[in-house]
Amino acid sequence: MRAAKHWAEAYERAWRAGDGEAAGALYAEDCVFRSHPYRELEDARAYMRRVVPEAEAPEVWFGEPVEQEDRAAIEYWALLFEPNGDESTIAGCHVVRFGDDGLVAEARDYWHLEPGHREPPPEWGC
Repeated sequence: MRAAKHWAEAYERAWRAGDGEAAGALYAEDCVFRSHPYRELEDARAYMRRVVPEAEAPEVWFGEPVEQEDRAAIEYWALLFEPNGDESTIAGCHVVRFGDDGLVAEARDYWHLEPGHREPPPEWGC
């Protein structure tokens, strides 16, 4: 399955460009989505259209996806510039199930946000 690698490459391009429409287009219209384990279900496309443009990320890394059949776990790490000028680093894992059309049908995110700029350790993402 190449869906996870395709997703990670397309999402990275969208995130770097601040293109919420392109990020949202990677998710099925009826995607079951949680942006964090403690949040309620959200509309994935609307979430991406809202969050990606405001999460300016000049540095983004995606790890090698771990895939099994239609499911994948994809680690990510990014430097974010906050609207107030502060830098922060987000590291997390996107757990997804792909539909037959290659779009994300179900997704949940696990992430942690840390103040400042931290690059991933050398062994990260393997």
